[in-house]
Amino acid sequence: MNIPAHLLYTEEHEWVLIEGNIATVGITDYAQEALDELVYVEVETVGENLERNDVFGTVEAVKTTSDLFLPLSGKIIEFNAELDENDGDNPTLVNEDPYGKGWIIKIELADADDREGLLSPEAYRDLIE
Repeated sequence: MNIPAHLLYTEEHEWVLIEGNIATVGITDYAQEALDELVYVEVETVGENLERNDVFGTVEAVKTTSDLFLPLSGKIIEFNAELDENDGDNPTLVNEDPYGKGWIIKIELADADDREGLLSPEAYRDLIE
């Protein structure tokens, strides 16, 4: 299972890359594997200020649909256009490259120092094993 050491994680299987006051968020390799092939990623919250743990979107796989939970409070400033059905329409990027081209959103953080509740790579590995 791929768990990059430079990222933080949530118990809901999202990963977070924090760079200054911007965080990039996606779902983990574990999550995409459990969901199997994604057929749709929906994010209708761009431009909205949301709180930690609010639902910011959904991913739909052949077998199921799952909510996506915001790992940190802030404003959704970008949805990956390559995943959007109106632009790139390629949700399988999440399966192919969950930590790279398959990122889902970018957040302008309400508090760039607020990392409470996020898991280290080691803690996330312990959670899924």
